Amino acid sequence: MPRVTVTTGARLHAGFRNLSLSLGRLYGGVGLALAEPRAAVTAETDSTVTVTDAADATGARSGDSGDAASTADEIAGEVAEYARRTCDLLGLPGARVEVAERLPRHVGLGSGTQLALATYTAVARANGADPRPREHAPVLGRGGRSGVGVATFESGGFVADAGHPTERFTTAPPADGEWTVPAVLARYDLPEDWRVCLVLPEADPGRHGEDEERSIRGVVERADLSLAEELASLLVDRLLPAAVEGRLDPFGAALAEFGRLNGAWYADVQGGVYRPPAGKIVEALSGSSAVAGAGQSSWGPAVWALTDADRAADARTAAEAALDTADRSGRVILARPRNAGATVEVEPSV
Repeated sequence: MPRVTVTTGARLHAGFRNLSLSLGRLYGGVGLALAEPRAAVTAETDSTVTVTDAADATGARSGDSGDAASTADEIAGEVAEYARRTCDLLGLPGARVEVAERLPRHVGLGSGTQLALATYTAVARANGADPRPREHAPVLGRGGRSGVGVATFESGGFVADAGHPTERFTTAPPADGEWTVPAVLARYDLPEDWRVCLVLPEADPGRHGEDEERSIRGVVERADLSLAEELASLLVDRLLPAAVEGRLDPFGAALAEFGRLNGAWYADVQGGVYRPPAGKIVEALSGSSAVAGAGQSSWGPAVWALTDADRAADARTAAEAALDTADRSGRVILARPRNAGATVEVEPSV
């Protein structure tokens, strides 16, 4: 059997179209795919599941909880669970899995979903099975509220998903495997000369796991319907038209406003419209002429700023200055939009 490597990029998540139980559909994620930073998983068939983490520990340092060794152990454990679920689901014997590259964890870049789907796809292909990521993501515990991570793994681009019927997803999702990943409502390629300046401040990890579940439940229980109506109008009237027409400044302004309105829902649980220190960084970046719009991705602390190739160097300088303004160390990454899904490389066995 072959040696299979699956590589995928990070994703930004600007927020949800609706968190109010008063409407017929709940959630509806909006986000986009990035070419970098990346996650890469390699697998070969075996009689059991074994996992090694060969990724450069420094490549995931900003935002990771704990030291490099404990992070590698946690990731290896998670990947082993994804691989075992894949083998059980598809009736496969096992796999030797290696994590070659990994995304920063719990910073708002979708590391969990991308790693899960990369592992699933690599293990399936290494054993000669046909992977169906959208169908099987729920069994891996992914795609529960937002479908953006699954959609960007499949085909990249800028994505808005359809959300879930409110009667199915109320204050808590069903158990793993008992939901369907939200359908893609709209998907567009983004221009090749656009750039995303990522700012990853050194800060506590963003909400995830049970902490995220509790926070989302509390927000949904008291979500303001007027915000949902404003977000729906913003998406249809400004964000989607700017995406399909490839107009950077209107798109950046609309995406920033979409994120800011989402932050109003979370203000009580994250300490403001943006979680500290993201707010100071967003504010500083928004004042730069090199930036078309800025915001927080998911629960942060990652901050994004849209720019283009001509202004990318100035945007990086503005991002580094924004970290200084927030009195934080951290990393700045200039990323390209990714308009294709994860890549699969197959190396024949010898």
